Amino acid sequence: MVQIRAQQPIELYGSVNLELWLRQLNERDPDLNLSRIREVCDLSQQAEAKAISSDPSALERQSSFALGLGMADILTELHMDEDGVIAAIIYPAVSDNQITLNHVRKQFGETVGMLVEGIWRMAAISNIKFSGSDKVLGQRKDRLEQARRLLVSLVDDVRVALIKISERTCAIRRASKLPDDERLHLAREVFDIYAPLAHRLGIGQVKWELEDLAFRFLEPEPYKQIAKLLDEKRASRDLYISSVIDVLQTELKQAGINAAVEGRAKHIYSIWRKMRAKDISFAEVYDVRAVRILVSEISECYGVLGVVHRVWRNIPHEFDDYIATPKENGYRSLHTAVIGPEGKILEIQIRTQEMHEEAELGVCSHWHYKDAEDAEEPVAYEQRIQWLRQLLEWQEEFSDVSDLTKELFDEVRLDRIYVFTPNGDVVDMNPGSTPVDFAYCIHTEVGHKCRGAKVNGRVTPLNTALKTGDQVEILVGEKSEPRREWLHRHLGYVTTSRARAKIKNWLGERARLKNLEEGRTLLLDELSHLNIDHIDEPGLLLTTGYESIDDLFEAIGAGEVDVLEIVEVVAELVSLGGSDGQLDLILNDSKTESSDGRISGIGDLRYELAECCNPVPGCEIVGVIGDNDLVMVHQQDCLQALRADLYAKSVKLDWRAESARSFSVDIAVEAYDRRGLLYDITGIFMGQNVNVISLNTATDKSSNRVDMTMVIEVASINSLLKTLERMEELSNVISAKRVTD
Repeated sequence: MVQIRAQQPIELYGSVNLELWLRQLNERDPDLNLSRIREVCDLSQQAEAKAISSDPSALERQSSFALGLGMADILTELHMDEDGVIAAIIYPAVSDNQITLNHVRKQFGETVGMLVEGIWRMAAISNIKFSGSDKVLGQRKDRLEQARRLLVSLVDDVRVALIKISERTCAIRRASKLPDDERLHLAREVFDIYAPLAHRLGIGQVKWELEDLAFRFLEPEPYKQIAKLLDEKRASRDLYISSVIDVLQTELKQAGINAAVEGRAKHIYSIWRKMRAKDISFAEVYDVRAVRILVSEISECYGVLGVVHRVWRNIPHEFDDYIATPKENGYRSLHTAVIGPEGKILEIQIRTQEMHEEAELGVCSHWHYKDAEDAEEPVAYEQRIQWLRQLLEWQEEFSDVSDLTKELFDEVRLDRIYVFTPNGDVVDMNPGSTPVDFAYCIHTEVGHKCRGAKVNGRVTPLNTALKTGDQVEILVGEKSEPRREWLHRHLGYVTTSRARAKIKNWLGERARLKNLEEGRTLLLDELSHLNIDHIDEPGLLLTTGYESIDDLFEAIGAGEVDVLEIVEVVAELVSLGGSDGQLDLILNDSKTESSDGRISGIGDLRYELAECCNPVPGCEIVGVIGDNDLVMVHQQDCLQALRADLYAKSVKLDWRAESARSFSVDIAVEAYDRRGLLYDITGIFMGQNVNVISLNTATDKSSNRVDMTMVIEVASINSLLKTLERMEELSNVISAKRVTD
């Protein structure tokens, strides 16, 4: 974590032992021109002294000169060039109106002046209201425009971003001295904008500090709790890490690998984020105990990994190779988790010295290539700011500016993926984005006309999740007609609010009658998969709040309501759904149950579901008591039950509500037979994590038709619908539906 050096020789307010500070600066960066640095320091001191003499109240504010030196300390740690350091030192004086920008340009050149102006323009972001609901539309537009102004400044020169980040780092370090409202505003600004930007630029050492300090003020109680837990366990943890380091050094030495092994600090915000994301306690955050191993060559990284996995058993699914597949900000390293000494889980990072420097400094390791003549080096620099330029291209209309505002700030926070157009242009998108999202990112009309996509030269389903490095080509039709099912979240066609908003805008312009008819068809088609042919209209309208069934159909057709939500309501109204909206189907392999199972009304007698009518929850049922006190459960209108009632005692029964995790469902598939059909169907079951209890097929050779009946286990209506729809997408499949009798 970057820190202002404790030996910075500040003596009184604004009074610094400048010669000593310059010597310290020269030790960190011998290439700096000290006479030029001394010149800008003298100018800053003189400007501040003049301001104090004319306004003694300036003594109550932070010294602009001291702030400039603090920023310079941070930037020299980040290998900033000379012009950048000079701009940082003089910027606070310009910001406090102690000196003019023209004066700076004349004395230190156009480059320094440009940098100072860029930082000054970025100060507009501090006026954004980062907390609150932003209910007023005008405020939302202002927020968006100010954010865009920030991005424009960054695209001009990445040094502007670095200097502004250093200034905000100094500010958050002294935030405890600010009034409560100013402190919270600053913390939110740092957390929402500058920590994500530091992450974007790969400056790990700054990003962690900004997150922890902002978190300290935004969430003081969780911060204190975690800090206390870390302090309480620090001694034992340090002792444990020391023993781990000794073991690793011994094993690596025996393997002939020269490596530096060190403990790795876990940051408080990172711990809290993991606890919240995984809903675990502090004790379950395994990478609180972590070490980092640094070697010289990439090949040695994998050699070290082999040694680590030989010494301790690795934990499945907890290995990441960011060397073979670097993160979007250039981060490279091997991450693995093992069960270390004493059975404790231990995280280990393995990287080269060069990778470590890049992880700590990120874009700061490359910025100076911007003006280089070498054609290869600027590529890394340009890729690191490409995402900013693409955000600036978002000029198209939105029905609600809050959608774009949310998207913009979400994208500043999230990890990214980088995909390519057929021409080789880079498009920066959210993880999980699909070809439909990509199409709308390219242009609204491309999205509206999208009919298919090729990913890496192969035709791919439109709900395929893209990954970094994919080349995407959109296949378009002649008409602008986005598909309504793209808005159904359970189908996974659209993940970004940008694409969703554009689709809703287009659908909203269509005629009410067409929306009504298509909404009716869409709902009935989905219900047909569940073999539901009746809708309880009064109950459905009462539950959903619509005045008429046509209004509901229109809302579905316009994409205003997800059809899956309505399917779940209909299913519950016909007693297919329990209180949690899941299918409440009897497991077909449960032959004999005790009375504490799914049936109520028979006391402690045992029961069995009659195979003649196969009753399911939702139908009226009766029980026929046999001589052995076994109750046979029939549908109320079952002929065998009616006949049995003449000779045996019958009882009225009810289904008992329950909340099991999975339910068995009978389904039937009709298809034209072909080679590999059964393989493709079972592949869908594997992909959807569906368990198959039984499966039977009957083939008619004369018509080349095949009928399949099977019993599968599903967890919800959503899971069942997705499975049936995926099956119907297979070639040769005619239909796939649930069977109720």
